[in-house]
This record gives sequence, C-alpha cells and structure tokens, in this order.
Amino acid sequence: MGFFDNLGKKASAAYDATAEKTGKLAKEAKFRMKINENKSDINELYQEIGKKVYEKHVREENIDIKTELEDECTKIDVLSAEIETCLKSILELKDRKQCEKCHTEIDLDAAYCPKCGTKQPEIPEVLEANKKPEEVKEDLKEAEIKPENETEKEIVEEKLSETDETQNTIEIVTEVESSAKSPYSENQ
Repeated sequence: MGFFDNLGKKASAAYDATAEKTGKLAKEAKFRMKINENKSDINELYQEIGKKVYEKHVREENIDIKTELEDECTKIDVLSAEIETCLKSILELKDRKQCEKCHTEIDLDAAYCPKCGTKQPEIPEVLEANKKPEEVKEDLKEAEIKPENETEKEIVEEKLSETDETQNTIEIVTEVESSAKSPYSENQ
C-alpha cells in the first residue's frame, strides 16, 4: 500500500504544480492581451492627433496642444500606465524584475544587470507572517530598510497590514477559544 500512497502523493503534487503553472500562464496571457488592446488604442489616438495636427496645417492655423489635444494625450497617459501595470504583474508572475536602466528582464536576486551592468536596488526581504507587528516593525528599523520608491513603500505597508490583520485574527480566535466552554470539560 505504501507504493500506491507515494504514487498518489507524487501524482497529486505534479497535478498541483501543473495547475499552478497553467494558472500563471493564463494570467500572463490575459495581461498580454490587455497590453495589446491598449497599444492598439494608443495607435488610434496617435492617428487622431496626427489627423488634427495635419488639418490645422492644411488650413494654416496654429494648434493649441493644451486645449485641442488634451483629451487624447490624457487617454494615452492612462493607457500607458495600464500597460506598465500589466508588465509589472507579468514580471511578478514570473518571479522576475526589470533593470531600472535598460529595462531588461532579470532575476529578482540579481545585484547587477547582466546586460548593462547597472547595480540594482535591493528589494526588502519578505516579512514573516508569524511575527507580531511590533517585531516586524523592529526588524525593519534594525535593517534600516528605507523603500526607495513608491512600489517598495507599498509592498512594505501591505506586508505590515497583512501582519496586523493576521495578528488580530489570531487574538480573536484565541479569545473565542478561551471563552468557549466545552460541554465535555465539565464532566471530566
């Protein structure tokens, strides 16, 4: 029976790994589709801008970018931001990061970019979930982790809030367990 149990466990583990990989690939495909849609929309906006500029040129009129092209430029900014977000999400799915100088996809733990040689900023370590919020905050102070950009700051704050929520849940469950009396404990 031990052989079949081991075989079942291995098959289950293989299935779980395959399902996780398939899920990541599906998410990546969705992000890539969104990127392509946004790029297509941006190209259409470029055409609209070009058309407006050319029509003004033909009529020998001056074009005021602030008033006449503001909507299109704002839409392009929004679509570009969405593309950046999708690209970052794809990198997270792959457990990779992007070089800050040449934007090459590199390993998370790479200290230098293999393409351009630029030193990469250190990413704060993943915070342990079983630590109390006070311990986590002390660890951050001791390590003198100072997020260099908004993304790193958001990650640290998110991990701190997750730790706070976990600690609160543990405290509530502990209170409920200690206040609840089992009918069996009185008879023993």
